[in-house]
Amino acid sequence: MTPAHPAAPAAPSPWLVRWAHLIRPAGRVLDLACGSGRHAGWLAGQGFDVLAVDRDADAVAGLPASVRGRVADLEQGGWPLADAGRFDAIVVTNYLHRPLWPHLLGALAPGGVLVYETFAAGNETLGKPSRPDFLLRPGELLDVTRDHLRVVGYEDGLVESPKPAFVQRICAVCEDAGAAAPARYPLAG
Repeated sequence: MTPAHPAAPAAPSPWLVRWAHLIRPAGRVLDLACGSGRHAGWLAGQGFDVLAVDRDADAVAGLPASVRGRVADLEQGGWPLADAGRFDAIVVTNYLHRPLWPHLLGALAPGGVLVYETFAAGNETLGKPSRPDFLLRPGELLDVTRDHLRVVGYEDGLVESPKPAFVQRICAVCEDAGAAAPARYPLAG
């Protein structure tokens, strides 16, 4: 009998891969609502210090040893990461809970990068999620980051892979307010 091998981890989001070069080398990264840890594992493999958070204890228990995991319900009670300090990057994919936005913006260190990608209005025509509570309104990520972060990349539209979906994506940086000149960010790693 052949021993069972765990399935290979799913590939990270191309949006995350595209912008990971903006994260400070060996920086602290928060993977929020990490699920199975496809991003956390990939980021740890790139040399980042990763904290992955999800409410599913089984998912957190299955994270790679190189990732620090924490079980927390992000939608009940206060901000469960108040003791975690600031992060050089925060990654959120396929998850939306609007009350967390002020906490996410406050948890970014100067120079920190927000990489956020989730479903958007229009997705209800293709399947789930379809409830407005789980779909970004047009331009909503731009509205959330306005006055707080510098947007480096933004998309809002239909993707075909891994399955057709309407998504909104942003990569934005918490700039140093005391910098003499605006920073310029490379658009490809």
